[in-house]
Amino acid sequence: MIDTRALPKAELHVHIEGTFEPAQIFEFAQRNNVKLAYPSVAALEEAYKFTDLQSFLNLYYAAMAAIRTERDFEELATAYLQRAQSQGVKHAEIFFDPQAHLERGLSFDTVINGLWAALQRSSSDFGITTALIMCFLRDQPEASAMQTLEFALPHRDKIIAVGLDSAELGNPPSKFQAVFDRARAAGFLTVAHAGEEGPPEYVWEALNLLKVSRVDHGVRSMEDPMLVKHLAQTQIPLTVCPLSNVRLRVVDRMQDHPLKRMMDAGLRCTVNSDDPAYFGGYVADNYSAVYDALQLTDDDLVQLARNSFTSSFMDDATKQRYIDEIDGAVAAI
Repeated sequence: MIDTRALPKAELHVHIEGTFEPAQIFEFAQRNNVKLAYPSVAALEEAYKFTDLQSFLNLYYAAMAAIRTERDFEELATAYLQRAQSQGVKHAEIFFDPQAHLERGLSFDTVINGLWAALQRSSSDFGITTALIMCFLRDQPEASAMQTLEFALPHRDKIIAVGLDSAELGNPPSKFQAVFDRARAAGFLTVAHAGEEGPPEYVWEALNLLKVSRVDHGVRSMEDPMLVKHLAQTQIPLTVCPLSNVRLRVVDRMQDHPLKRMMDAGLRCTVNSDDPAYFGGYVADNYSAVYDALQLTDDDLVQLARNSFTSSFMDDATKQRYIDEIDGAVAAI
């Protein structure tokens, strides 16, 4: 088996708030005089037994209370980049959820400036190129998303795309068509979580109404043969998160994960970590998990790594440079 940490790769589906490790949560809480619902790191980790997406989100948003300052956001992003470097990540397109912070009384500038301070050093400090994707919370009204988009416009140079995340069931992409139209008119690319817990119809809506360049998750697309055919023909990338899917009970066991079937159907799949602090592994750990459970080959892992760069929002020359790095790494391995 190829050393998955040595294999150069891009990460296209990681929530920066989902990289908030338990020890860091307590560190920030102490520094900011925030009282947590758990008496210790061990007690917090014991709570990481999720039954579905919503049970995770409840804890995820509660932990965010410890993040208060630009320094916090900068340290959070820096810690992720350090871990990503050790996992072979060469490029990361990172989600952030400003609404979750705005409703706690933080300013948009606090969030973006803290993250940007870390990302400006990512290439020199960690050898990782980066981009930011601002996600709208789909369980909030579209008016809130539209207001958040207006806050983001002065920072257009720092944000490459907008996305859609949080509680999927009952919150279809169509709910946000107007805000995505406005975002595209302002020059943002678009992505959206769809087909994680929600049905294949949500993937169709993300494609047809939100005009997304990538579908985040998309595993339930396999339930719709016409959708599978469409995704194979158009090569719209899917940012799959295997460990997340198991921990949130989208599939019962890794052996049941549809990734291999998706690849065999000709879909352009990538492997990512989603919320790695909560789901038991960063991106190379996800590569290892699917390799073992789904009986993937080394060629499959290399193809997933290639897909991660070709599916990114980098220019073609930079994509090719990273793909050449894969070829060099495979030869060395």
